[in-house]
Amino acid sequence: MTFTSFTEYLKLEKNYSDHTVTAYQNDLVTFSKFCEEEYQNTNINQVHYVQIRNWIVSLVNSGLQNATINRKISSLKTYYKYLLKTKQITVSPLVKHKALKTAKKIQVPFSEKEMQMVLVNMNFNNDFEGIRNKTIIEMLYATGMRRAELINLKQSDIDYAKKTIKILGKRNKERIVPLLQKLETQLKQYTLHRQQVDSNQKEELFLTAKGNKMYPTLVYRLINDYFSMASTKVKKSPHMLRHTFATHLLNQGADLNAVKELLGHASLASTQVYTHNSLAELKNVYAKAHPRNKK
Repeated sequence: MTFTSFTEYLKLEKNYSDHTVTAYQNDLVTFSKFCEEEYQNTNINQVHYVQIRNWIVSLVNSGLQNATINRKISSLKTYYKYLLKTKQITVSPLVKHKALKTAKKIQVPFSEKEMQMVLVNMNFNNDFEGIRNKTIIEMLYATGMRRAELINLKQSDIDYAKKTIKILGKRNKERIVPLLQKLETQLKQYTLHRQQVDSNQKEELFLTAKGNKMYPTLVYRLINDYFSMASTKVKKSPHMLRHTFATHLLNQGADLNAVKELLGHASLASTQVYTHNSLAELKNVYAKAHPRNKK
């Protein structure tokens, strides 16, 4: 079966990104195939929870993590909510479903020393790619923006007069973040070199060496490559720079609500995950400074 009307709903009404819509669609197609193969059911609009539960069991047996399975079930939940909204069903088969338990993972951000090693002590090539790569790292660390937000950033989003950056986040929600002086200097240097590859007057700020729009794997690869030379942490990704941005701000006493706005989070609960890291730093300071802890 096809899910055209549902995907249009996700795009037009929910303002989900193309990446998210594709993930939802893939999950529905996978579940549809399971129902067809196991139950000869070609219409997942008419399923019982037992069929979904057996799909979950098969996913667990295939070795998928609980968090991944929960995400797939979330796709189904959204689909059945849509069917309820459009009056195609009267009760969701997932009405009593409880998510699988997952271990809470605390992401360990890069330290200030590691950031210094990359941005201050590391030698970047003095060509287009070297200057672009350093600018991307500066941008991610100075703003906390997501990888997709960086890729879609336009030249016109940088306002040098007001010293601000306009970021288009999830569900087309805009936010404004300050343009720090060091980032401004780096951006202006990059802009000069950018002219070498931009023969078609592209809107996007960051380009490949061939003058095309940046793509996700390239951003991931360059972050991983540079931080592999400065950090022994297992996870070295663009998203880790977002964690680092938030944690370093909180460590320096930034207000949680302010960090929430800078990150573009819809709720404070999403931002509070970063307090685990700042609490560790707070405990360290407390242990060193409190008189009753001195020998």
